[in-house]
This record gives sequence, C-alpha cells and structure tokens, in this order.
Amino acid sequence: MVRDDEVSGVEAFERERPRLLSVAYRLTGSVADAEDAVQEAWLRLHRTDAEIRDLQAWLTRVVSRICLDRLGSAARRRETYVGQWLPEPVVRPWEQAAPDPLDVVVASEEARFGALVVLDRLTPPQRVALVLHDAFGVPFEEIGHVLGLSAQAARQHASRARRATAAAPEPAPDPVHEEAVGRFLAALAAGDLAAVVAALHPEATATGDANGTTSTALNVITGAEKVARFYLGLLARFGDGALEAARPVRVNGQLGVWLPGIAGPEPRLSSPPRVGGFTVLEGRVAATFDVANPEKHAGVRL
Repeated sequence: MVRDDEVSGVEAFERERPRLLSVAYRLTGSVADAEDAVQEAWLRLHRTDAEIRDLQAWLTRVVSRICLDRLGSAARRRETYVGQWLPEPVVRPWEQAAPDPLDVVVASEEARFGALVVLDRLTPPQRVALVLHDAFGVPFEEIGHVLGLSAQAARQHASRARRATAAAPEPAPDPVHEEAVGRFLAALAAGDLAAVVAALHPEATATGDANGTTSTALNVITGAEKVARFYLGLLARFGDGALEAARPVRVNGQLGVWLPGIAGPEPRLSSPPRVGGFTVLEGRVAATFDVANPEKHAGVRL
C-alpha cells in the first residue's frame, strides 16, 4: 500500500520537475545528463531522512551539484574528442505536436542553441554561478554551497561569466530568424554559391560536431565564402538526396533542420542523421551548427 506522504512527495517532486530539467539542461547543455540528474535527485529525495524545509531549494542544490560533477566529466571527455564539441540540441516538430517535458526547457530565449554554445565556453563554476543566479534567481549564498565556496567567490564567478558572455548577440526574433534561415537553405538547394554567400553574415561561422563518425568540419570555419563552399562541398559529397530529405524542425525553439540518415553507395558517402541549428545576426545567418554525432541526439523528439 502506498502511504499518503509518499503520494504527496511524488506530487511535490513532479511540480518541480520542469524547473529542475531547465536548470540541469542550462547547466550541462546535455539532455541526457539533465534527465539523469533529475532522476538522481528524485532517488536522493526518496532516500533522505533529513527534514526538508524548502523542497525547491533542496532539489535545486542537489541537481546543481550533480550537474557540476557532469561538467567535470564532460571536460575530461573533450580531451579525447575528435573535432568540435557542441551542446545537445532539443529538436521538436515544426508543426504543433503532443506536449513533451522538454518543451518547457527551451521555452525561453536563454535556452536558444547559440546561447548554450556561449555557455560552453565558461568554466564550470562560472556557468553554475551565472545560470543559477541570473536565470533562476538562486542567492549567491546558496550557489556558494553548491560550489563549495563563499558567497563572495560565487558572485565573482558570475561576474566573470557575464563579462565573458557580454559580446554574445541576442537571439533574433522568430520571423527574422526564419526568413534568414529559409533564404540560406533555398540558396543551398539551388547550388548557387553567390546566393549562399549573400545569405550569410560576412563573419559567419560553421561548427560541426561528429566525434569522427562522419564528415563535417573538424575546425570552426570562419567567413561567408568559406562557409558557403564547405556546405556546398558537403552536399556534393552526400548527393542531392541529403538536402531533399531535410525537414524543418524547432531546434531549441527556433527554425532548424533535421536530416535523416542517408545511405550512400559506399560507407564514406553515407551520412548518419544530423541536426542543423542556426543563429541570425543583422538579418543573415551568422552561425551554423552541424550536430552529426548520434550520441548528441538524446533531445531529438520528433
């Protein structure tokens, strides 16, 4: 028989789950790690005999500490990672679909894919301090407990993080984003180099993440013409079917593309599924993100 206090505990935890998922995803940039952290928090809550006066604060602290450990593990993985490292995107159907817990996670502008890429450049303590304080209103004294530091040290980490991210542009409004990405994809489909270059910001970048599983950019490509030639070359390698099979999706809430796997005549001409994300600046595509590592697809919910 299930006790009344167990039922109320489950209900209280479920009320906190969306917020906890949002915290964990912003902290780790990983859907898999975020879901694992929230599940582990539930298990610790179920096992604890301690009196909990503020459930939200207790759970936030537990999830944040778990995520801090995951950030350390991710840093060690990066040392042997092939090519660039990108966050895990949250991919949802373009048209309205059945609700998913991840919808809440990417509802705010702070969870746009480009914003997560910027967070990835911070140290783990900086990221934890910035996200917990600025996005979720956690006091610095509490953040200090998470980091094992004083409140003043936690405040300094947040300050350094703000300076490091100050130059990052705000996400473009959805209509501007969609028009720019649509123009870029149409130019690619036409194979028109000049049109592709015109659709890109002069300082556009292309970042790929495949960990050696398929062809993508090993290093960040910078400059409109170089980015245009890279993508046209990639399409030439995999064939017209690669882009023809692409479907519009929401990548962290904004227009992106999902490309199902392409089976080529030989392994080197085959492509696994991949996610294309974008940031837009001044009405043109300023950054492209090719997430082709299947281990980074835990957030693909189509």
